[in-house]
Amino acid sequence: MTIEALLLILIVCGAAVLFVHPFASPPVDDDFPPLADSSDISYFFANYDLVGLHWALTNIFARSARNPSVSKELPQELVARGGGVSYTSEYKLKHDLAQAKYLVNYFKSSNEPERAAYFESKVIPAYESVLANIPPLNKLEKTKGLYAFTKEDYSHGIVDIYNKGLFMISADELDPNWRQYGLLNKQLNFDTIQQQWFGENVHSENEEMSADASSPLPGVIVIDNLLDQRTLSLIRDLLLKNTWWYQTKTPLEFGKYVGSYIDDGLHDPILLELAKELHEKMPRIMSGHYLKYMWAYKYDSEWESGINLHADEAAVNVNIWLSMEGADLQEDDFGGGLIVYTAKPKDSWDFKSYNTNTEFVRKELLEPSNFANITVKHQPNRCVMFDSALFHQTDKYRFKKGYENGRINLTLLFGEMRKETSTEARTGQGEL
Repeated sequence: MTIEALLLILIVCGAAVLFVHPFASPPVDDDFPPLADSSDISYFFANYDLVGLHWALTNIFARSARNPSVSKELPQELVARGGGVSYTSEYKLKHDLAQAKYLVNYFKSSNEPERAAYFESKVIPAYESVLANIPPLNKLEKTKGLYAFTKEDYSHGIVDIYNKGLFMISADELDPNWRQYGLLNKQLNFDTIQQQWFGENVHSENEEMSADASSPLPGVIVIDNLLDQRTLSLIRDLLLKNTWWYQTKTPLEFGKYVGSYIDDGLHDPILLELAKELHEKMPRIMSGHYLKYMWAYKYDSEWESGINLHADEAAVNVNIWLSMEGADLQEDDFGGGLIVYTAKPKDSWDFKSYNTNTEFVRKELLEPSNFANITVKHQPNRCVMFDSALFHQTDKYRFKKGYENGRINLTLLFGEMRKETSTEARTGQGEL
């Protein structure tokens, strides 16, 4: 569907703009597209029309198979990236089970006995029964660690609950006053941050600013204490409570982490407002670069490797770590953060090719540069912002076990990628 068609629906259904809860009522069958794309997101964001963007994303989501009351096929794009409903992985189902148990405690403390009873009687038993049927990873080599549901699994009711929006709560419900305060740390000097991004000489009189932000080379900057503490707590709450974690990776190929995406549930107004405030605070960096995409990942604490070497199709990558304080075990050789290489893909390279053939990238691009990189250690409420075309990967990590202790990151992509031309060269090496 075109942006114009979405806007027409928005105009015709203007009364629905303040639609907040995705499953407040059974959606009618209409002309909404099955999925929003990055151009739709950027179009709304270019005018800071966050109400319209949220309205579009929420209504598309409500009409999808994530809604327990809707019977339809998921878009193939969601299935292909690991968000299907006929297969899972052991670590993904363990995550969902841990979240279900966490929610039961939350419902009981919030005096919601009916919700607690539903999860205790329906959701948890189904997850536990299916988990008991999943063979060990070495028995799933053909599927790279994925497990297809069996007739027995379906008899346990897994089809009614797996990868469904079983519980969705908004920032407005958790904290009705969140819009009254800024989302970003008021002590940060974003003028200085932008100067550092561009490699300009900076002599800041703001000592706290100097301690909270650093730039090892132009186009890469680390910002500590990015979010206001109330914002950090509220976004953490959303990521722990909402059942919008639909993506599983093939663990034998890509590791163990679950994903949530802006076009598949991850579009609470506070997240869209966060993108807007970042964009407004850094006009020099963000000029012409509108929000394109957003995701969040939660990593299995029983694993130690995250996302493989890759580059993202965007101009600016904003990566924020939202893990709990004290969850990172901070062991030697396990920085838990991000390795950003100073090399970009060549202008002639195809995005899909270099993001799936990491050995080629290592040999043709990273080896000649002696693997020059900036390694940034994990720290809660730390942001790593960098030129999104730079190759990067998750550093090895060790986190405490337990649902609330997992490594969590939120990533926002702005603008279009600028690849390296034959006349460009970048150097740099360091650790932060």
